[in-house]
Parts: sequence; C-alpha cells; structure tokens
Amino acid sequence: MKPKAKRGVAALVTVVVVLLSVAAGVGAWVLVRPSGPQRPEISAYSHGHLTRVGPYLYCSVLNLDDCQTPQAQGMLPANEHYPVQLSVPEAISRAPWRLLQVYEDAANTTSTFFRPDTRLAVTIPTIDPQRGRLTGIVVQLLTLVVDAAGELHEAPHAEWSVRLIY
Repeated sequence: MKPKAKRGVAALVTVVVVLLSVAAGVGAWVLVRPSGPQRPEISAYSHGHLTRVGPYLYCSVLNLDDCQTPQAQGMLPANEHYPVQLSVPEAISRAPWRLLQVYEDAANTTSTFFRPDTRLAVTIPTIDPQRGRLTGIVVQLLTLVVDAAGELHEAPHAEWSVRLIY
C-alpha cells in the first residue's frame, strides 16, 4: 500500500473511532439520566453526617388532589452536642415555606414561617430547654385553600421530612 493510501485509511479509522466513542457516550448518558421531572431535595447535616432527601409529598399547587406520594424520609444521626444545619434549594426558598420542628412530645412541635427569598439555611439545636429532644424536621411549601365552610387557610402542597436518630 502506498504511503498516501495508508494515511487515508488511518484518518478514516480515526474518524470512525471518534464517532463510535461519541455515540457510546451519548448512549450511556441517555441510559443513566434521570427520567421524569426532578423534584427539589433538602439536606440536613450534623456532626459529620449528611442526608439529602426528596419530597415526602408533592402536589400540584392548583389541585391538591393531584399528588405524588413517594414518602421519602431522610434519616440523620444526631446527638445533643451538635445542631442540625438544614439547607433548602432556591426552588423552595423562592416560595413561602414553613419549618416544623418535631420534639419527643409531638404536641410541642414548633412552626416557623419563612417569606420568599429570605432563607436558604437554618441551624436548629437538637435539644430545646422546654421541649426536649428534637426528633424530626419537616419542610413544607404552602398554598392558600378555601375549605368546605368557605374559610381560607394554608395547606402544604409539598413536604420534605428528616427523622433524627440518636
């Protein structure tokens, strides 16, 4: 084979290898990419432990009967000496959201409301002097609804949950 022909074959082989590599990469991406709409995740961190969790409940804002209920719940190892650092993504912080702090006696649950674009993170002590040990954290996105009696009130259309393990 002439040198010029050898170079042509080598160039052709190189082009074929590059095209096959690109095709394999695209094929792998198609196979492993997440399918369906991605839901926001919250994260909670305490003393070297991190959990990220998707929604427990996720409803249409306009129709609270149209819900997905994956019932995802994060679990976070915790102790009395280190607080929990909760982070929410911008997709949550852009809306009014509520933080529920659940204690050993669920009747002592506290609720904190955050206006849009005011908070991406909250530090929460694991022990409250009056309420005791924190057992869970719930983040809710809220919407206004009118009940059967015609009263206007807040209802969650999305909810994330983290349980603390001591």
